[in-house]
Order: sequence, then C-alpha cells, then structure tokens
Amino acid sequence: MEISQVVGTLYCTRRVAGLEHCPLRLLQDSKGKLVVATDPVGARGGNWVFTVSGSAGRLAMGDKRILTDLTIGGIIDHWDGGATAPTAPEAASPKTDTA
Repeated sequence: MEISQVVGTLYCTRRVAGLEHCPLRLLQDSKGKLVVATDPVGARGGNWVFTVSGSAGRLAMGDKRILTDLTIGGIIDHWDGGATAPTAPEAASPKTDTA
C-alpha cells in the first residue's frame, strides 16, 4: 500500500469492458509521479488516500471482473505524528497528531 494525493478525475468517452462504470482518479505520490487508480470510495481532489495494488486492487473493487491493478482503498483523515506526511508539489498535508 502507498499514500498518494488525488489531483484530478479522468473522464473517458470510451473504455474497455470491465472499466465502463468505474470512477478513475489521477493520483500523485510524494515524488511527483502520476498514476491512475479506480475509486470505489468517492475520493475528491486534494484528498490523501492509500492505495492497494496488484490482485488486491481488483479485489478491493468488489468485482473480480473489473480490470484494475491499482485501487483507492480509503481516504486518510489523519495519521499519528510518528510518521511524516508525503510532500506532493503544491499540496497541503492532512492533519497530523503531534502530541
């Protein structure tokens, strides 16, 4: 699993069978790399999310017929201060506990 930030939504007029009704989000990791993930949780632009990849990504969508190898597994509300927040360009990190 990895942490990324949602930076956009992809709108496609044509898709292969198995991706017809899947929301697609554009994610950016801490190094600035852009990737596309399916989104069963309804993430919005600016949200920090964790992703699941490989066959786990397909299972996370709830339907093995969906053709994905990267799925948003959840929206991050906050994390403990022991872990450092990723720093994506021009992005604010989520609230962290510093106590």
